[in-house]
Amino acid sequence: MITLKSAREIEVLRRANVIVAEILDELKEKVAPGVTTLELDSLAEELTHKKKATPAFKGYKMAGRVYPRSLCVSVNEEIVHGIPSDRMLKEGDIVGLDFGVIYEGFYGDSAVTVGVGKPSEAAERLMRVTEEALYRGIEQLQDGKRLGDLSSAIQKTVESAGFSVVRAFVGHGIGKQLHEDPPIPNYGEPERGIRLKEGMVLAIEPMVNAGSWEVQIKEDGWTAVTSDGSLSAHFEHSVAITQNGPYILSKI
Repeated sequence: MITLKSAREIEVLRRANVIVAEILDELKEKVAPGVTTLELDSLAEELTHKKKATPAFKGYKMAGRVYPRSLCVSVNEEIVHGIPSDRMLKEGDIVGLDFGVIYEGFYGDSAVTVGVGKPSEAAERLMRVTEEALYRGIEQLQDGKRLGDLSSAIQKTVESAGFSVVRAFVGHGIGKQLHEDPPIPNYGEPERGIRLKEGMVLAIEPMVNAGSWEVQIKEDGWTAVTSDGSLSAHFEHSVAITQNGPYILSKI
């Protein structure tokens, strides 16, 4: 069931998402060769508690599994849900940072992909196109449009650049739960799907591969990787639909 949020609820969601955005900004500054993904996770958790919030992902249950960390860190061919560890980042890597908090009973959720040192031109282009696809999708969040307008805008942006859209994972509604209806595919046909309405709050998150869109799950049960070993990028914003159009809650 899709729940429409009141103006007051959207303002609390805004505060939750600003916390996420501020923490992601600090994490991006710490990404460097020699830093471990576990160090990034520890910093994210420390900053969350300082801001009187709760990490949203730590302890999250899915299909009987419990996510053990506060931050998802996905490196190179890892698409999403990479578990922080003693893995050390290297020059030229690209790193997806996906983070969420709970604040005053509401969830914030956002993601970015950043380079370690100086990535290749191909990696830079992948990240640039993925972020562009996110904003092309967000532009479609207008009262009265359809979900397929958003999905097709993302897919067209990605595929016209020669990349592929991950289909195994999608965006989602967000509010008092991390994952609410509706599921939001990053591929589809325009003028199809549910009608978008003022008061919806949606987490839009294109996941884009340099090669095939097919994925595999690693033995840890969480980390999704590209089936062909190609690079992957991920960007996400939580966005409210208002009478004036999209309101990006996770952007400072």
